[in-house]
Amino acid sequence: MRELLFGVFLLLSIVAQGQTGLPRVYNETIDPIAQIDSALIKAKTSGRYVLCQLGGNWCPWCLRFADFVSKDSVINQVIADSFVYIHVNYDPRNASADEARAQRDANLLRRLGSPQRFGFPVFIVLDEHGQVLHIQDSSFLEEGKSYNQERVLRFFRSWTPAAVKGT
Repeated sequence: MRELLFGVFLLLSIVAQGQTGLPRVYNETIDPIAQIDSALIKAKTSGRYVLCQLGGNWCPWCLRFADFVSKDSVINQVIADSFVYIHVNYDPRNASADEARAQRDANLLRRLGSPQRFGFPVFIVLDEHGQVLHIQDSSFLEEGKSYNQERVLRFFRSWTPAAVKGT
C-alpha cells in the first residue's frame, strides 16, 4: 500500500510539473552551496555579480521566469554582461527530509539572507565576494501569468556592478 501511495504521489508530481510545458532548469542533484561557490569564482574573474534564482522545478513561476528571460534578447544581454546567473534548487517541502539535508538547507538560506520569506522564485544578488547586496521579491516583476519586461530590466540594471559601484 505504501508503495502504491508513493507511486501515485510521484505520478501526480510529474503531471503537475509537466502542466507548465516548460523545461526544468534546476539541477536537483548539485550541492547548492558548491554551486554558489563556483559561480563566485566566475564572478570574481569576470567582474560580474552572481544572480541566484532560488526555487525549484516544482515551482511554475520559477520555470516561467527562466523561460521569460531566455526568450528576451535584451534581458538576456543584461544578464550575460553583468551576472553569473544560476538556478539554486530549494524545495521547502523537503526541509525536514533528513538531518543532513535540513542542515544544508538552513545553511543555504542563512547564507542568502533568508530570502524564502518572499516566496518563490526569489532573486538574490551577490557581489563578487559573496555578500548579499539585494533580495528581490519576484511578485513585483510579475504581470498576468508572466513577467513585465520593463520591471525585470529595471531590477537587473539597478543591481549591475556598474550601477552599484557608480562606474
